[in-house]
Amino acid sequence: MKTHQIIRCLGYTITLAASALSLPASAANLTVSQHFSIWPSTTANTTTTETVIERSKSPSVHDRAWININKTELLSFPTQKPSSCSIIIAPGGGYKRVVFDKEGIDMVPDLNQHGLNVFILKYRLPSDSASDREWQPLEDAQRAVRYIRAHAKEWQLNNQCVGVLGFSAGGQLASSLATQFDRKVYQPIDNIDTFSARPDFVGLIYPVITMEKKYAHNSTRKILLGKSPTTTQIDDHSAEKWVSDATPPTFIGLANDDKSVNQMNSILYYEALHKHHIPVEMHIFQSSGHGFGIRNAKGTAKEWLPLFNQWLKQNHFVG
Repeated sequence: MKTHQIIRCLGYTITLAASALSLPASAANLTVSQHFSIWPSTTANTTTTETVIERSKSPSVHDRAWININKTELLSFPTQKPSSCSIIIAPGGGYKRVVFDKEGIDMVPDLNQHGLNVFILKYRLPSDSASDREWQPLEDAQRAVRYIRAHAKEWQLNNQCVGVLGFSAGGQLASSLATQFDRKVYQPIDNIDTFSARPDFVGLIYPVITMEKKYAHNSTRKILLGKSPTTTQIDDHSAEKWVSDATPPTFIGLANDDKSVNQMNSILYYEALHKHHIPVEMHIFQSSGHGFGIRNAKGTAKEWLPLFNQWLKQNHFVG
């Protein structure tokens, strides 16, 4: 029988198999399921109550999500390897919610085992009451990378190796970060903002990328940009248009039978990366639809996480 460690955090319970759980043996002052508020004060809409919803009908399998987020936080899962790389997971949820089990916690044991310190990003969702609604997620993503780099010495992490893994709408956020890491989307507020927000590597799993109507995921586009976005807004948030020679190496995985997000999102981004000679690897698996994570992956799509880990090793991000 496997032993499990149960962790209470943010008002909910996380259960991980002890055999796979990374303990903070080498990451000084960094512990499992520690949460860090990355802004000095609440920066989201405070008129709603932040809530965790359970979408699973099975009591033994969690499928939880954050909604009405009013505090941006990083949830930490350190590895045992000293001075190792870190990866920020940006779960999906269509900018309506942040799905942190199947597109977050599920991946922690495997990523830890391969030498990655994992941080799950609870990012703000676009709010009609905020003047910067369309930029709030990117503000949080930039700040998250800077926050980890600023604390890398204290936590014994490699501040020159911080990547991001985004799923679905979280892929839109991750690709925006990869291509607009140096865009000034908020005013610097402290020393943390002197650090680079450029991720060193990027993983995109069934990502939303473009806001162009022909291929956009309509619901995500509407929530992020509103009902009638301007041409400037569409261009600003279509990551394929912002790829440059500075865009980080990228891994892309998706399913050929995804009925939610058009495959051209990934293909357009791949083509832009290839044009700029950015190291890129893309896998279009035969089946698994959308939102499969690792728990619902079918056939060859079950190999996306091992392939991602192998790609990280091939590119010398992990040993």
